[in-house]
Amino acid sequence: MSLYIDPPTWPGHGRLWSHLVSDVSFEELHAFAAAIGCPRRAFDGDHYDVPETRYADAVRAGAREIGSKELVRRLTAAGLRRPKGRPAPPRTAPSVLLDGAAHRPGRAEPADRGARTARRRSPGA
Repeated sequence: MSLYIDPPTWPGHGRLWSHLVSDVSFEELHAFAAAIGCPRRAFDGDHYDVPETRYADAVRAGAREIGSKELVRRLTAAGLRRPKGRPAPPRTAPSVLLDGAAHRPGRAEPADRGARTARRRSPGA
């Protein structure tokens, strides 16, 4: 489980808010958020908005405290960042690359993958 939460420093609706993310999957994030009582409506594309009053609950349940910039860096590195105004990547199951490594949508693939795939699919090969 790799869940992270930044400090409650984001103002909105008369409160301060944190962001809760996973660098593994949205499924992991939704399950964790439900376990600590965050409603699904608090999900904002790639994170949950968590009010300051629930911050300690998230940390007690296992979310790691990190700074906001580090949170975005980890989310981006995991290929799970969905900036506002951009469409979500298609929902597909992870595929297995030729070298056996799992691929997540939005993550870079080896440069020669396309060539190997084309060779494998070419007729008579």
